[in-house]
Amino acid sequence: MKVICIGRNYAEHAKELNNPLPAEPVFFMKPDTAVLKDNAPFWHPDFSSDIHFEMELVIRISKAGKHISEEFASRYFDAITGGIDFTARDLQQKCKEKGLPWEIAKAFDHSAVIGAFQPISNFPDLSNISFSLDVNNERRQSGLSADMIFSFNRIVAYVSQFITLKTGDLIFTGTPAGVGKVNPGDSLKGKLEDSEVFQFDVK
Repeated sequence: MKVICIGRNYAEHAKELNNPLPAEPVFFMKPDTAVLKDNAPFWHPDFSSDIHFEMELVIRISKAGKHISEEFASRYFDAITGGIDFTARDLQQKCKEKGLPWEIAKAFDHSAVIGAFQPISNFPDLSNISFSLDVNNERRQSGLSADMIFSFNRIVAYVSQFITLKTGDLIFTGTPAGVGKVNPGDSLKGKLEDSEVFQFDVK
């Protein structure tokens, strides 16, 4: 199982990090050891003092495919949830300054939180799914899939040109504006539409 993450897929988030808007999807990967599920607590790592939350829609690949056309991409994922792409922002900045890859800041253990998956048939319009993140019962992020620069289908088609997608692979599709720091003691709750898909604590 692979975890594929799309960066800079919401214009306002790119702006808040002073990043240019991409002409094509930007993606990176996390290992399966990054996955944190079933509302298990997130243990704040001691190698960073600036761990940021990034709430995202996550789609689950339902069958293997390569060189998938955008027209047929919707046949290759069957479920969706909300997730958190945790980022060690301080480590990421150091890597960027040195022109180095920044997996160390993105791919660490339990940095990919996933909520409870829902079948895509639950959503009449995949291009207009609302989602939100509350931290300590305060709304910190909210987004719409309509605001994505690259749609689910475009992402699946693009990634599959380079990497064979397999059943069970997860694709994090980018975060809207509003990312911020987490601290031990925080409680995070994610929703798709009006349904809670995860709730966990930072330890």
